[in-house]
Amino acid sequence: MSQSRLTLALEGHGFDLPEGEIAVFAPRAGADLGALERARVRIIQPNRVDYEAFRRAGYACDVVEAGRYGAAIVFLPRAKQLARDLIARAVAVADLVIVDGQKTEGADSLLKECKKRAEIGGVLSKAHGKLFWFKGGDFNDWRAVPTQVDGFVTRAGVFSADGIDPASRLLAKTLPAKLGRNVADLGAGWGYLAREILARETVETLYLVEADHVALDCARENVTDPRAEFHWADATTWEARARMDAVVMNPPFHTGRSAEPALGEAFIAAAARMLAPTGQLWLVANRHLPYEAALRERFGAVEEVAGDGRFKVLHAARPSRVRRG
Repeated sequence: MSQSRLTLALEGHGFDLPEGEIAVFAPRAGADLGALERARVRIIQPNRVDYEAFRRAGYACDVVEAGRYGAAIVFLPRAKQLARDLIARAVAVADLVIVDGQKTEGADSLLKECKKRAEIGGVLSKAHGKLFWFKGGDFNDWRAVPTQVDGFVTRAGVFSADGIDPASRLLAKTLPAKLGRNVADLGAGWGYLAREILARETVETLYLVEADHVALDCARENVTDPRAEFHWADATTWEARARMDAVVMNPPFHTGRSAEPALGEAFIAAAARMLAPTGQLWLVANRHLPYEAALRERFGAVEEVAGDGRFKVLHAARPSRVRRG
């Protein structure tokens, strides 16, 4: 296995990490942290899936940073505003900041911007990406603040931070007037669909299940109805305490730049497990995603009930928790 940029930098580029804890911001599950002393590492990760992966691997994990650290390492996300926020937060809690990311994640442009604010200690280019490190600098204006869009609170890096997702809007228009008593919103995001679901008077409890802690915090501000319950969890493994009468979802379909239909299929399997025998699934997806086969494996009735050139709304009934053969 080839060495990561972080390992090469720490083992062969002439700088030592200061004493104290090392805050590692936003690493994805599987990131190579082998060059770090595990007992000194504190993972800062609001995504429940990645958070749990590092916790199972024996790392100390937090949702947000707290106190001071000897050094901070930032793994760049795709969203530039979020990347800037992470760098600013790292600078605020550590003297030495290391930034690692792919060119497709804006590593080159962020390096240029950081050079204007701090003295860069070194740069390592490898595998279509860059790692660089620096000390000091004023990055306070890079801190992200909550924003208001269409009457909702959102934050940098959450899905559809700039406005209501058109696929979710289409799904909301398609939902029936009655959804039943217990409803789950899987991958609830910052709460747009939840508000629409709670406009149905039959709903007694709505479970908002979301892996992104930042998005869920936004949802808590956007959805103040006492019928709402908030769950920071991986929707594909979350266990409901009651059988659902309906599941509503606009499932994510990628973790990187390439489409990963298996992620949406895992959402479908989770919905089938938690629905009551008479329960129904309402799902919106990009039209090119091949979810119909996965739905027919787990539901006795599947139909497209709305759509346009970009999206389709699929309705499924008669769930089976055993794959159909």
